[in-house]
Amino acid sequence: TAAEWIAKSGATAILYSMGITQHTTGVDNVKSIANIQMLTGNLGKRGAGVNALRGQNNVQGACDMGCLPVVFTGYQKVIDEAAHKKFSDAWGFPDGIAEAKNGYEVTTMMDVLTDKPGELKAMYIMGENPMLSDPDLTHVEHAIKALDFLVVQDIFLTETAQLADVVLPATCYAEKDGTQTNTERRVQMWRKAQNPPGQAKLDWQIFAELAAKMGYAAQFPWKNVEDVFNEIAKVTPSYGGMNYARISKPEALHWPCPTTEHAGTPILHIGKFSHPDGLGIFSPIEFKYPAEVPDAEYPYIFTTGRNLFHWHTGGMTRRSESLDAEEKTGWIEINGNDAKTLGIMDGEMVLAKTRRGEIKVPARVTKDIMPGVMFMPFHFAECAANVLTNNALDPIAKIPEFKACAIKIEKIQEA
Repeated sequence: TAAEWIAKSGATAILYSMGITQHTTGVDNVKSIANIQMLTGNLGKRGAGVNALRGQNNVQGACDMGCLPVVFTGYQKVIDEAAHKKFSDAWGFPDGIAEAKNGYEVTTMMDVLTDKPGELKAMYIMGENPMLSDPDLTHVEHAIKALDFLVVQDIFLTETAQLADVVLPATCYAEKDGTQTNTERRVQMWRKAQNPPGQAKLDWQIFAELAAKMGYAAQFPWKNVEDVFNEIAKVTPSYGGMNYARISKPEALHWPCPTTEHAGTPILHIGKFSHPDGLGIFSPIEFKYPAEVPDAEYPYIFTTGRNLFHWHTGGMTRRSESLDAEEKTGWIEINGNDAKTLGIMDGEMVLAKTRRGEIKVPARVTKDIMPGVMFMPFHFAECAANVLTNNALDPIAKIPEFKACAIKIEKIQEA
């Protein structure tokens, strides 16, 4: 029925987020969305398409800039010899310093740290808090503590920063100029609203000053954020026709925008796809179960996500008095029928257990969650949901299966 609605609508856009991707079948799920949109003719026209609702406001821009272990900017492959030479020449790699091979995904790094001692010796973590956001936090803590040296660049002393050898104070979004790219590929200006506090510096300044101390000042000659963007445009074909004058307009520009005469591309795939024959590729997908399913010992499905009032690991929102007043701590949602079976009352403390660990957390009994399923937000360090989650990964994207594992709930007996 849903497929018929989509096909007959005239135009349907599908917007998805981590409920689709944070599975061991995350890539398959996204391919399935692409399949239905191609099948029903909902690509290449206004009001249609496939859009990922990113978990953070500039994830698209970060990916465009090569913040993935297998690509340079604009998804130019690290292992492609021509691309590698292009960036080697543009950035002045010293001979032999950079081998053309893929790096590790962040989720894979944690396993490497525990399973291959000495393979990774140091980490430089920028604006990320894996000690609360990564799955199986006991494993993550062992991994991070196995490092010889940890640098964290952030705006607050997060749970991860507390483990660092060096913390570099950075600026928040309101304290810097620059650009961000949203899910529709619109590259927009970001304008500073106030000066940063104390010794906090701009991200690009931190990189450039650190590089200079390591002997690479020539590779980081920027004087301002516009210099950084001009370098991006120079080495990134999809951004090649952009400059600050063009993107300062309210409508900004959508990539691909290969030349300064190009108007940008608000709608992708009009008339054809980017493959040589112009056709799309259907991907047959077979159903697969999660890596861990309920059984007699752990009879319920456990899933995690966000709450309206808090964001990610709470590093910013839990410092806001008004937001903290809305939700002061975490909880586990339990369907009323399941709560009755377990003898659990709304608001009582329970012991949530999985094969990774256990936490004490208040129960929130509600009809708003399906029987057999339990949910926790992951923002709260004092009852960290990711102590419980499974670090099984999608085999392609290496994203963890935050959205499904097996759990059991026990009453905490009063003394």
